[in-house]
Amino acid sequence: MLFRVASFSLRLAPRRGVPLSHCQCYSTGSPLPNDPLVADVLKEPVKRKESRIEWATKTVPAFEGMSEGRLPPMMEWRKYFPFMADVNHRISIRNPETAAVMAETFVPEGSNGKVIIEAFPGPGQLTRALLALPKERIRKLIVMETTPLYLKYLRPLQELDSRITVIPHSGYEWDAYDVIESMGLLKDVPKLAWDAGVHPGFQFISHIPSTVSGEQLISQFFRSIPEKHWVFKYGRTPLNFILGENVWRRISAAIGAKSARCKVSVIAEAVAECTEALPFSKFQPYQDHFHPTRSLFGSDPNLKYNARRTGNPFQAIKVIPREHQVIPKGDLDSWDFCLRRLFVRKATPLKTGLGALAPGAQSLLKVLTNPDLPESDRVDITKTMAHLTIQDWAAIVKAFKEWPFMPENLSIDDTFMMRDPR
Repeated sequence: MLFRVASFSLRLAPRRGVPLSHCQCYSTGSPLPNDPLVADVLKEPVKRKESRIEWATKTVPAFEGMSEGRLPPMMEWRKYFPFMADVNHRISIRNPETAAVMAETFVPEGSNGKVIIEAFPGPGQLTRALLALPKERIRKLIVMETTPLYLKYLRPLQELDSRITVIPHSGYEWDAYDVIESMGLLKDVPKLAWDAGVHPGFQFISHIPSTVSGEQLISQFFRSIPEKHWVFKYGRTPLNFILGENVWRRISAAIGAKSARCKVSVIAEAVAECTEALPFSKFQPYQDHFHPTRSLFGSDPNLKYNARRTGNPFQAIKVIPREHQVIPKGDLDSWDFCLRRLFVRKATPLKTGLGALAPGAQSLLKVLTNPDLPESDRVDITKTMAHLTIQDWAAIVKAFKEWPFMPENLSIDDTFMMRDPR
């Protein structure tokens, strides 16, 4: 038996001098070797390792009120929604009182007959708070969720309230929104002219995952506004996000904020009015309002700070697309290119850093400082990238687009597009 085990281990490593006949067996598909122990092992099908989500869906006890549309008491969420590495970045409201305040803020008195898409709801505490509002405010609630354990708590709501439809698709999936349309769920949402005001009957609400992909998703939402894609083909659709305070700090970074001002800050300011939906203090401390709690993962004070770590502050914001868009439709690639290239040198004055756009781009300095231009159209090239205004960026992009030597390929390899979740 010992000889066979040793022989077997050698046969799995051909580089260590396995007999030629055995190497041929593995490389050409010839019959199994005569060693019965090896033959039995190799005949066994390879079993896919069960994911933590699949395991939890099968083994975690179901809350007795689940079929009635109820969630477990807030302090018992760990029991029914245990730690799962695949979704520990999926922060969601667990405090029903917080959810009620948030729902009232997102869909206030005076709202009437709204169609709302909610993405990344988790088990659905906010979902239930939205449904608990006076019924005339929400006509239809379309919920997007893929995690089986969470779906078990969302699907019973469909039996209790005809206004809700649960779609087993992720908010990351671009095609998911086409699925919603193909199901006819948006057929009664009017497409309004951009200058007709904020859409009164359509809204998008989402928790934002605490991952790089979540941050890229936010960026993609903003990018869709000037192109009038996604929910913005229906008009100036309002958005509400529940996200990490670190992400909000970057979105709302003011001109001159050296560390926080970045590409997403400029795009967000150019395309939308972004404000806190509720004061930051309403959601502090984190563990009183959100799931999962940090104690589930440890809170060693000696750990290096990680902005995406579970337990960092979260808050709610409101995003209203601007009526007058600084970024014309079709110009987004040029803005992306200029912002990405120049923010690499955000602490550098424009007069020194403009060459980062492309070889010879320093010649654009003359265009930006042309004395024949109105003073309001000229750019102060002594400013650093973090101090440039939206008007400054618009002038830079315009000069870049009109430059005869503008690169033909403006693509950025890591530009995020909605996709299937990992």
